[in-house]
Amino acid sequence: MKRTETLEDFYTIKIKGMPENLQKEIGHFNVFKLDDYVGSTCNPLPYTRKDYYKISLIVGRNKVHYADKIVEIEDQALFFANPQIPYSWEHIDENQTGFFCIFTDAFFSQFGNLKEYPLFQPGGNPIVPVSKELAESLKSVYLRMFDEIDSDYAFKYDMLRNLVFEIIHLALKTQTLTSSLYSKSNATIRVSSLFLELLERQFPIESISQQINFRSPSEFANQLNVHVNHLNKALKETTGKTTSQIICERIIQEAMILLKQTNWNINEIAWCLGFEELSHFINFFKKNTQLSPKAYRVTEIV
Repeated sequence: MKRTETLEDFYTIKIKGMPENLQKEIGHFNVFKLDDYVGSTCNPLPYTRKDYYKISLIVGRNKVHYADKIVEIEDQALFFANPQIPYSWEHIDENQTGFFCIFTDAFFSQFGNLKEYPLFQPGGNPIVPVSKELAESLKSVYLRMFDEIDSDYAFKYDMLRNLVFEIIHLALKTQTLTSSLYSKSNATIRVSSLFLELLERQFPIESISQQINFRSPSEFANQLNVHVNHLNKALKETTGKTTSQIICERIIQEAMILLKQTNWNINEIAWCLGFEELSHFINFFKKNTQLSPKAYRVTEIV
């Protein structure tokens, strides 16, 4: 498997030096100007998983490769990257500007669960186009991050967390899904969030000895102590998809990643994803992608 890029890798390759607070218990946070890391003299971002979160304000024409999807950015957009999904992006032209911040899961420990937000969920949309007016507002948020991180204020990291949440909520407000998602009852949202969190705990698959524990709706319902019909109804209301659809999409997404990112044989990948019989995995994959795992593996990533 291609090695996950760590924070140490990021600082060694991009920054040429390690910050003092990289290993502190509060986790790590930093903010940068995108302008310093784009252009013809800069190396392209490799298609890999990263072990940290990243929120970028990108202004300029770009093509983002995220899991099995390719999304083009024509003007300006926010991009939300998480450690579960590999990604890369390429600059279509050299006229680029923007900002990005990086942080670890530990930085938000006991300050809210980022994985509950659709922007950081594998089935969600991590790229949010924004207007020029909103891009200016977001720019001011990033500039406030620079001010806070350079300050001596004792609670500056709380301020930085608040600024990250400000970006998240500005992005969510621009998505049409938001109003329908959060108009549901708290109980419905909670069941859906718990299901998605339990699903995501099984990923990423990083070793051929690692196997997912739950693959059927009834198994998830039992773990959450709810009836499978109740779980299905909650997910249908909040996501528009059934429990089976969400599980299927996530397993297919991980299968595609493993087929492209590792040299494991297909039988090993099938076992990791909970298929005891190779033929069942092949049929499952082909039904959902119209390609066999072997055929998909040899297709080019474009």
